[in-house]
Amino acid sequence: MSVRVLEVLFFFYFASHIPITLFIDLQALLPEHVYPQPLKDLLQWYAQEFRDPMVLDPPQWFQSFIFCEALIQMPFFPVAAYAFLKGGCKWIRTPAIVYSTHVATTLVPILAHILFHQFPTKPHAGPQTPKERWLLVSIYIPYLLVPLLLLLTMLLSATYNSTSTSTFTSRHKSAKSKKN
Repeated sequence: MSVRVLEVLFFFYFASHIPITLFIDLQALLPEHVYPQPLKDLLQWYAQEFRDPMVLDPPQWFQSFIFCEALIQMPFFPVAAYAFLKGGCKWIRTPAIVYSTHVATTLVPILAHILFHQFPTKPHAGPQTPKERWLLVSIYIPYLLVPLLLLLTMLLSATYNSTSTSTFTSRHKSAKSKKN
C-alpha cells in the first residue's frame, strides 16, 4: 500500500474524529444543556442500536479516556488532518507516534470490557449475546487498528523515518573508528 493512500486514510480518520468527539463523545463529560436535542437523540439511538451503555452512563475509567480525548487528542486532530492531507510532513512523526500509542493503549481495556463485562439490562442495556458484543467491538476496533497502522507507518515508512540504514551504518562506523 502506498504511503499516499495511507495519508489519505489518516486524513479522513482525523477529520472525521473532530465532529465525533465534539458532538458525540464529549456528551459524556459536558452538561446536558450544551447539546441540542437532535444530538442527544442521536446518542440515545446509537446507545440503544449498538447496546453501548458506556456512552450514556460512562464508568469513571471510561470518562478519564474521554477527558484525555478532549484535552490531548482533540487539539491534535486538526493538526494531524492537515499534515496528512498535505502529505509528507515529517514533523508529524513524533506527535503521531505519541497519539497512536496512547489511543491503542486505551482501546485494550475498552475492548476487554465490551467482551468480558457482564453488562446489566437496565437502565441502559449493554451487549448480552456474543453477536451483540462483536457488533459493539466492530464499532470500536477501527480506533485500535488505524492508530496501529499509523504507528507502523511512522516507524517503518521511509517517508516519515528520517533514519536510513546507510546513515546508521556510517554513524556506527564513525563511532568505531573514533574508539580505535
